[in-house]
Amino acid sequence: MIARRILLAAAGMAALAAASTTAVQAADDWRKDIPVFRIGILGGENEADRLKNYACFKEHMQSRLGVPVELYPASDYAGVMQGLISGNLEYASLGSSGYAGISIQAPDAVEPLVTTEQVDGSLGYYSVMYVRADSPYKTLDDLKGKTLAFADPNSTSGYLVPSYELKTSGYDPKAFFSKTGFGGGHEQAVVAVLNGQYDAGVTWTSGVGEKAAGYSRGNLRKMVDKGALNMDDIRIIWQSNLITNGPVVVRKAVPQTLKDQVRGILVSLPIEDRDCAEAVAGGKLNGFAPIGHDFYKPIIEMRRELLAARRG
Repeated sequence: MIARRILLAAAGMAALAAASTTAVQAADDWRKDIPVFRIGILGGENEADRLKNYACFKEHMQSRLGVPVELYPASDYAGVMQGLISGNLEYASLGSSGYAGISIQAPDAVEPLVTTEQVDGSLGYYSVMYVRADSPYKTLDDLKGKTLAFADPNSTSGYLVPSYELKTSGYDPKAFFSKTGFGGGHEQAVVAVLNGQYDAGVTWTSGVGEKAAGYSRGNLRKMVDKGALNMDDIRIIWQSNLITNGPVVVRKAVPQTLKDQVRGILVSLPIEDRDCAEAVAGGKLNGFAPIGHDFYKPIIEMRRELLAARRG
């Protein structure tokens, strides 16, 4: 049902986007105020791969918006978050925790437009904990006193959700593991575990599809696709509850006409150029579904709780 709604919405929004692109620009066209559309790209894998994945999207957006598009790959999640808050970026695809962080720090900074619908029709994904397949660790209990690599302090699946869920189930990371640290991103954390720098790590995955392929979407899928990971080399020993897929956001201050146009471009992208949609989404997907702020309230409250616990 969700996929059908996406397709129906895409048809109308594609027409709107095309009309907006070919229409004569009015005197009050948003392009006068936003002559360049700036896209922030989260850290998590090497910069060259991120720019390669977004190259097709840059060209697609330029042709639809009628203005130059610039890509800004940040070294970490915080760089993109601050770029949006400061007004130096117009657009980014965020994780739920990153969006929650912005919402808490600067409630009027950004607005969610769409989120990703997985191939099974869900609007969520999972955090998983992995170890080397040749390690002796088979269960979470086996990791008591061992080391854990988080991905990034602003990552939903790579920090917020595993920290919260492990603690609430009696495995407080601070007490349970001998050491925790940040790998510098999802891909970097996997490499650190494979290299023996940590005993375990956490990352994100759709949890559906073929295991050997790294599942349908997520960090594991991206690493398998580019030959950086063989799934036989890791073992997953823990999985979170379903996490809300992160939003694509724009600055709230941009004109509504531009917001509507960008939403239309995204919803129609899997129909017009599926390969490009999968490149920016990190794997297979049904499409992009319109979404609002309320969808992320549980994650926002989770982040508030962790912030309060730190201060306390």
